[in-house]
Amino acid sequence: MATRQQTKKQKTFIGNLLEFIGLLLLVYVVRTVGFGLYQVPSGSMETTMLVGERYFADKLSYWIRAPRRGEIIAFNDPTYTYSQDNQFMFLFERYVWGPSNWTKRVVGIPGDIVRGTVEDGKPVVYLNGEKLDEPYLNKYPLIHIFRQDPAFLTERVQQELQGYFYGDVDRAMLMRYLSEDRYTGWVSYDPDTSYADQPFYRLEENRVIKDNDGNLELQWPGTSRPSKNIFDAASGRKRFWEGSDEFYVELGPGEYWCMGDNRLNSADCRVFGPIQEKHIHGRIIFRIWSMDSDEGWWIVDLFKHPIDFWVRIRWSRFFQCMF
Repeated sequence: MATRQQTKKQKTFIGNLLEFIGLLLLVYVVRTVGFGLYQVPSGSMETTMLVGERYFADKLSYWIRAPRRGEIIAFNDPTYTYSQDNQFMFLFERYVWGPSNWTKRVVGIPGDIVRGTVEDGKPVVYLNGEKLDEPYLNKYPLIHIFRQDPAFLTERVQQELQGYFYGDVDRAMLMRYLSEDRYTGWVSYDPDTSYADQPFYRLEENRVIKDNDGNLELQWPGTSRPSKNIFDAASGRKRFWEGSDEFYVELGPGEYWCMGDNRLNSADCRVFGPIQEKHIHGRIIFRIWSMDSDEGWWIVDLFKHPIDFWVRIRWSRFFQCMF
């Protein structure tokens, strides 16, 4: 009798385990082929998409058709280096755990000629010889802020530098390290609204960076990224990009030119060149919810800030279509 009960328990355990594994495989297949859920990690698509927002992406469509101009797509980090020696690792990195997901807007598709130039001091994009009208671009200036409380950052950096240099740290060195990208950032800012009532990110005045004269450090829309070289599209150089607003590319089969809506703060095809279609895996179609937080898991944020959590939710940006 005891042996039968033990055998029955073992079968039940194995059955439950197989059901659980089957469920995981089903979820994996559905999320790989059918749809995806994404969180915005950076401000490259402001103000269309804000840091802390969660989106639903349609993956099924791109098994049937190619991406189209104007669509917001999710794709694998194009700068990621895949394993070349191990096919199993390559497949694991490609479909399970590898490059991070990036999100940009499709500007050019295979066969298009895309040219970026500066006219009257402002960057413009030409698609197949016609100047693009881009109403989705960020219309707000960017303000320079500390990512955390400056007092906390000052103490932290000072301790790091003292440990490295074994002595006192002068203010010039301290401020140089505090100005690095890991401690500061640029976010969209409405100059006509108070810090507390900003429509995109809640700003604390002590985190706003000012110049030596006490003026805000702002980047205004329409400001161009200067080119390091003089480029003439008629010179025969068919593909050219270097991170500035001056570029030229004739897109080949399976190549897409994608850019962020926040052109002043977006690392996109101007930096790394065309995106290969094989790296594109989803079309962003629906905003699920929005919260002023860069925490990966909202439940962690809730435990860390149980009261402030509800204040940072952007209720007006819930449940919205993206097309």
